[in-house]
Amino acid sequence: MTAGDRIPDLRLAGMAVAAWLAALAGLHLDAGSTALLATVAGGLAVAGASHLLGIAGRPRPAARRHGWIVVAVLIGVLCGASATAARLTVRDAGPLRTLADERARVSAELVVRDDPRPVRGAVGRPAMLVVPANLVSVTGPDGRRLALPARILVLATDPAWRGLLPGQRASAAGRLAEPRGGDLTAAVLSTTGPPDRHGAPSVFQRAAGQLRAGLQRACGPLPDEPGGLLPGLVVGDTSRLPPTVEEDFLATGMTHLNAVSGSNVAIVVGAVLLLARWARAGPGAAAALCGLALVGFVILVRPSPSVVRAATMGAIGLVALASGRSRAAVPALAAGVGILVLVDPELAGDAGFALSVLATGGLLLLAPRWRDALRERGVPAGVAEALAVPAAAQLACAPVVAGISGTVSLVAVPANLLVVPAIAPATILGVLAAVVSPLWPAGAEFLAWLGSWPAWWLVTVARHGARLPGGNLPWPGGVPGALLLTGLTVALLVAARRPLVRRLVAVGTVAVLLGSLPVRLVAPGWPPVGWVVAACAVGQGDVVVLPVADGEAVVVDAGPDPGAADGCLHRLGVRAVPLLVISHFHLDHVGGVAGVFRGRPVDAVLTPRWPEPAAGRELVRATAAAHGARVVAAPAGWRYGTGAVDLVVLGPPYPIRGTRSDPNNNSLMLMATVAGVRILLAGDAETEEQQAVRERLPSGGLRAEVLKVAHHGSAYQDPEFLDAVRPRVALVPVGAGNGYGHPNPAVLGRLTRGGARVLRTDTDGDVAAVVGGPGLAVVTRGPGTGVRRGRRRSADIDADSPD
Repeated sequence: MTAGDRIPDLRLAGMAVAAWLAALAGLHLDAGSTALLATVAGGLAVAGASHLLGIAGRPRPAARRHGWIVVAVLIGVLCGASATAARLTVRDAGPLRTLADERARVSAELVVRDDPRPVRGAVGRPAMLVVPANLVSVTGPDGRRLALPARILVLATDPAWRGLLPGQRASAAGRLAEPRGGDLTAAVLSTTGPPDRHGAPSVFQRAAGQLRAGLQRACGPLPDEPGGLLPGLVVGDTSRLPPTVEEDFLATGMTHLNAVSGSNVAIVVGAVLLLARWARAGPGAAAALCGLALVGFVILVRPSPSVVRAATMGAIGLVALASGRSRAAVPALAAGVGILVLVDPELAGDAGFALSVLATGGLLLLAPRWRDALRERGVPAGVAEALAVPAAAQLACAPVVAGISGTVSLVAVPANLLVVPAIAPATILGVLAAVVSPLWPAGAEFLAWLGSWPAWWLVTVARHGARLPGGNLPWPGGVPGALLLTGLTVALLVAARRPLVRRLVAVGTVAVLLGSLPVRLVAPGWPPVGWVVAACAVGQGDVVVLPVADGEAVVVDAGPDPGAADGCLHRLGVRAVPLLVISHFHLDHVGGVAGVFRGRPVDAVLTPRWPEPAAGRELVRATAAAHGARVVAAPAGWRYGTGAVDLVVLGPPYPIRGTRSDPNNNSLMLMATVAGVRILLAGDAETEEQQAVRERLPSGGLRAEVLKVAHHGSAYQDPEFLDAVRPRVALVPVGAGNGYGHPNPAVLGRLTRGGARVLRTDTDGDVAAVVGGPGLAVVTRGPGTGVRRGRRRSADIDADSPD
């Protein structure tokens, strides 16, 4: 291989990246500003080309060598900004924007763009389906029909929307609203009724729907984790995937496996290519078979924009690996990126698009060099390939992942190396199960069972990798964090071309790891050593956990969502729950009760005697009955002890009626003692119950080191109650951006002035109180449920600093 073959051709890369960045900027601007950007770039490109051609002056040799690169970049800006401006003009069309601004009720005719996907609604509201669609026409309140070909997002609560397929025409009535911005969505249509379907979807979409449904049926008998992961690996369908698995995949840098990507395409088409070579098919026949496999796979996973993107990237990567000519593949990658961005500028802001492009770029630019370097040092060819490919892809994708998650994973490369042997078998077996499912359901179940074993290995690696101490380091999130890591990565790659720099980097990396090891062993991630109570970030709701023994805990309330409750207990390593306490039956405390039972035994459920709201009470009873757990209605004075936990019910001392919220004022109020630390759990008790409990307890009966502040820190607190508790730590489970004004600043101020360290789950994430060393301390896991920030903060509560 000559030097010229080893150096990839990057002449088109500048144009593609410029078009990408221009489109991304345009998504956050209006049509006029984006058009102005295109005009300026076009003018500069014409001027530069005129100069280089000798029309306007005579260029110097150095300028001639590099000037065309600048012109290519300007042309990329011109193309990207022009394409985006044209789409923004449609998005910001006057009539539709006026209807959205007025939140008008309309009747819309639309074409579904992608599969409806469920999202969790607000507490007490039905779950919603998000349906991306293209608007055909809209009829306003005045009865006038307007043809407005724009993109909209449908928020539907009727389950009939779930059965729609991409490409299907439908109509619906609802209320328009403004979109969030940053993409090409022109409006959001909120509807509570079913859609009126107009005709059937295309033959290809119906075939895809049957195959996807067949794969889900084949995976139905499998355990939740591998059975939910297999459809995600094959077709990107994560509807059955437990949230805990998603969180583990994110923490270990394996989240790209949960969605259809270029690697899926390369695996499927690569398998067909190997079969064609084994059958001694000629190059033409092999290419034709691979093309058919590519078309079939796109049909299987749905020809949505994201799948077309993945097919493009996967095909480019496959061609590069099959031919060994990365020099020709890099321009092909750049051309593919440019074309996709110009056809659909919204891809410029899609994190999945960025991950696909970066992974393919790492495969083409870094992996061959690293593979050859390893082989020159005596590493076997297969091992060198297995090491170089995932390492290159992970390094290229790291800036985007860091920007999304706010962490840099130290276990991502080892985890991805460990799962490499399992990805292809799981994907191929899943594809075969989907293909045979309409004709041979039993065979599809057998193939899915076979595929569940490599899927189980993926789940196992992700689970153990996510729990390694110090596996994730904190990093600035968002665009600044991504750009910072990009700059450091580029600088490191350039500097590492020198042997001395490589040695210094290797020594420095080992020194950092060894230097941080004692700290990580002393403070090993989550849950912290010596914890006595933890409150999880589950949104606007409560999940409080008291450790009983290794893997066991008493759980107080279940939050609003099963996935969030399950994720909380999963992070804390809780595998069994001897007692689940429900303080009261509001949905923000019982909506996630199924998540507590998910994969772990629950011996008993303690509930208040107040029976309202009835819906929450029936949900708790039905879930407990389904899992064989007994339900106990507790009076004041009821006591329970197991392992390290002792608790007693303080209130309500009697039924409290006629208040602003009787269910809140009849919440179970508990005093728990864990490892000698008194913890008061006040439920959602408001002023009336707090006064009643305070008046019936002896002096000092409310004193506690830790207080779970009642009702998310609302204003309905009895000041004398707070003064009687005098906590050193105050935990406030509360959802970010809630519409209730929780927590109340005056209440937080009173607690702080009383000497309490106040921790909030909306800003601090999961929070815990720990004992050990000089006394009581607090630890936080970082804001955002389901994202492993890897941050912890510990401070002696007796310290003078209020932080």
